[in-house]
Amino acid sequence: MRFLSKIAAGLFLTLLALPAFADLPQHVPHEKTFGFQPAATEVARQIHVFHNLWLMPIITTIVVLVTALMLYIFIRFNRKANPEPARFSHNSLVEVVWTLVPVLILVVIAVPSFRLLYLEDVVPDADLTVKVIGSQWYWDYEYTDPAGDPDKTLSYSSIMLNADEAKAAGKPRLLGVDNPMVVPAGKVVRVVVTAADVLHSFAMPAFGIKIDAVPGRLNETWFKVDEPGIYYGQCSELCGKRHAFMPIEIHVLPQADYDAWFTKTQAEYAAYNALDGAKLASAN
Repeated sequence: MRFLSKIAAGLFLTLLALPAFADLPQHVPHEKTFGFQPAATEVARQIHVFHNLWLMPIITTIVVLVTALMLYIFIRFNRKANPEPARFSHNSLVEVVWTLVPVLILVVIAVPSFRLLYLEDVVPDADLTVKVIGSQWYWDYEYTDPAGDPDKTLSYSSIMLNADEAKAAGKPRLLGVDNPMVVPAGKVVRVVVTAADVLHSFAMPAFGIKIDAVPGRLNETWFKVDEPGIYYGQCSELCGKRHAFMPIEIHVLPQADYDAWFTKTQAEYAAYNALDGAKLASAN
């Protein structure tokens, strides 16, 4: 019963918030596209640079070289062109080359890779901390104040809208939720991730983040988005029969709009929770 009441409250608050979010651009995956979603954070931009300027040229060169060598071998050493096969068993120079060249390639890849891992793993001083809890099959968001002020905390659940609800809200099917995560633009957001039941994974492609939600363990990541908008992701760890129906929706607002949203939502949830508590008390 409490789960259904959370859904009803979420839909009510979504309808109230629609005017504030109506003008935000939606960043969604598109059909028949190739490549990454546009980057919204510095981490995502560096991932794109690493992939496009480092990995792709290297692996393309390897594929072309290996293909050319194989074609040469097929033509030069087939039975018709070379009826008398060679009798040697090894070649020291070739063995040294095919050992050293892969090592050098891995070293070249490792240098920018370690830089990128450092950028992802070292969380800067955060302006806001949001604890994300994965459950079968929805997300809970808990906002905490860096200064420890209990009056600046907020928690709620985020559940996927069905097709009709998403259409009415102007959100993409299978990606829209009743209560999105809302964060201020241009601020460092620290995300602490865990799970209540099984393994989940909090993934937002446009932010360049993907981190496991593990029961009994706290993992953390971060992002900083400068452009206001609506961004979509999904759970990326197989977590049960409704794994595909556990989307992530994040609204990035200008600071003034975020402050107004937080104050309004906090008051509405406080009133709703008080009413819900009174109903439970009277029922008992």
